[in-house]
Amino acid sequence: MNEERRRYCPQCGGGLVTRTLGGVQRLACPFDGCGFVFWDNPVPVVAAIAETPDGRVTLARNAGWPPGKFGLVTGFLEPAETPEEGILREVAEELCVAGEIREFVGIHAYYRNNQLLLTYHVALLGAPHAGEELAEVRCLDPADIRPWPHGTGPALFEWLQSRGHAPEWGPSQR
Repeated sequence: MNEERRRYCPQCGGGLVTRTLGGVQRLACPFDGCGFVFWDNPVPVVAAIAETPDGRVTLARNAGWPPGKFGLVTGFLEPAETPEEGILREVAEELCVAGEIREFVGIHAYYRNNQLLLTYHVALLGAPHAGEELAEVRCLDPADIRPWPHGTGPALFEWLQSRGHAPEWGPSQR
């Protein structure tokens, strides 16, 4: 929600004020009978550790990111879409190739963006190519990957460890 929208109640149009609710400072409508509270709940995001048929991991650089900065394929869920459907759609859109879910990797919080990451290991059914949202893709041997300390990096770190690798933390990706 952008800052302008946080100034006014979406239900009655009144100005929001800061209130302590449940021991936490939250924006809320001050008018009796309205009851709106901006809870600022985390947004669910799906992420894919996309593995090529030859066992390499695909990293993606979003078109809006600076050169050299890569991450996992991620995306927001569409209405009425399951996380499994969402990640396969994102893989197809961003990497221009179909995939199959091999396993659910885990749930990780990305506090900076107020997101809850649902990460899957996805086997690609062909060679990946950068879709419209991406500037570039790289396919790396798992032993050569240095996960980043935030966002999707911790999920990738744990997945690499579960595969017998001893990854070292790399620099921040964004």
